[in-house]
Amino acid sequence: MQVEIVGAGLAGCEAAWQLAKRGVKVHLYEMRGIKSTFAHKTSNLAELVCSNSLRSDDPKVAIGLLHQEMRKLDSLIMSAADLSKVPAGSALAVDRELFSKIIEEKINQTPNITVIRKRIDDIPDENTIIASGPLTSEIFTHKIQKICQNHDFLAFFDAISPIVTKDSIDFDIAWFQSRYDKGDGKDYINCPLTEEEYYQFIENLICAEKIEFKEWEKNTPYFNGCLPIEIMAQRGKDTLRFGPMKPVGLTNPKTNSRAYAVVQLRQDNRQGTLYNIVGFQTKMKYNEQIRVFKTIPGLKNAEFVRLGGIHRNTFINSPKVLANNLSLKTNPKIKFAGQITGVEGYVESAAIGLLSGIYFAYELANKPTPLIDSNSAIGSLMNYITDESHSKNFQPMNINFGLFPVIKINKGQNKKDLQISKAITYFEKWKVENNI
Repeated sequence: MQVEIVGAGLAGCEAAWQLAKRGVKVHLYEMRGIKSTFAHKTSNLAELVCSNSLRSDDPKVAIGLLHQEMRKLDSLIMSAADLSKVPAGSALAVDRELFSKIIEEKINQTPNITVIRKRIDDIPDENTIIASGPLTSEIFTHKIQKICQNHDFLAFFDAISPIVTKDSIDFDIAWFQSRYDKGDGKDYINCPLTEEEYYQFIENLICAEKIEFKEWEKNTPYFNGCLPIEIMAQRGKDTLRFGPMKPVGLTNPKTNSRAYAVVQLRQDNRQGTLYNIVGFQTKMKYNEQIRVFKTIPGLKNAEFVRLGGIHRNTFINSPKVLANNLSLKTNPKIKFAGQITGVEGYVESAAIGLLSGIYFAYELANKPTPLIDSNSAIGSLMNYITDESHSKNFQPMNINFGLFPVIKINKGQNKKDLQISKAITYFEKWKVENNI
């Protein structure tokens, strides 16, 4: 039994570890050392390109719960993080060089894993996990497009709008309505702005601090309709009022009149717990996004589960092309893992790598795939990237409680506490039943 893994980042290393400890031989390919990228600084395996933080380690938040589940599955990434952590309050931050060193040493010391420094330009014919990450080479990207059978399945410059929880929106101000009452008539949440509020908002957008493009991003073209909202504002103060903030076809039931401008939020998940701010892709700094967007009427107390951004990022439309075991629907010998599947974040990428390794190991041993329950943290991520209902507007996503299945709560109960309790119960049940 052998598996080829393309990419030795967090997902690739985690997948290799999970396979090797279950007796599967692995060829782990990494091009760095032969050819690097603009973003990477070393040839180390599992290099952390951006932040050195794996975010909160508090099990009462979604990412912390994911940390906990991964530790229980003997995650190589979490083990290395725990061994290389540095003081960072409730966050799990690491010494990035030590972190990579620990992972590389464990990979190199594992008998079933062979690291091969080589750029892969063709999809291997053997059992394969593609974990090539968001900076996949142009040649290999074209090969992925081909096996996905649709050139539209990959984005080279993705636009991410902020996402807020529905519970944090002030419905004394906002209301449900589709433009011209199309669809079900109430598919969008609308936040109205007066003339004064609109022009103050435009001024805030223009004056806010922005993140500059990295050198390796500068030559990447935008998709049509993917301009940052602040760029549109700079082109003319009324541009947004005739674009994503146009008020036509909408009547505020609280005033029985049309607002000067409207910010629309669209349901982002099947459960209806998360809503994204339509057309609000941005390069504003994160703290500036929170400051500026909270000036929108109805969003004063908004809880942001994802902030906006525009950056180069290669990912497949996983809900369209992947089965629930992470294999291509058209070729069960090929699985995908990591950020290329549309999860966002170090830990999320590693989590999908972890599952791809476990799933492949079971399948190669002719055992049923131990599909994880969507009530768990890892399971909620898996559901997000493999449920075909998410394919129409699929965008990269961090772990958050809005991805978890809807639960009924009684008066006085804490929703997140119930979600955590349920996640722990279902995760442990899955782990025991499948002897993992």
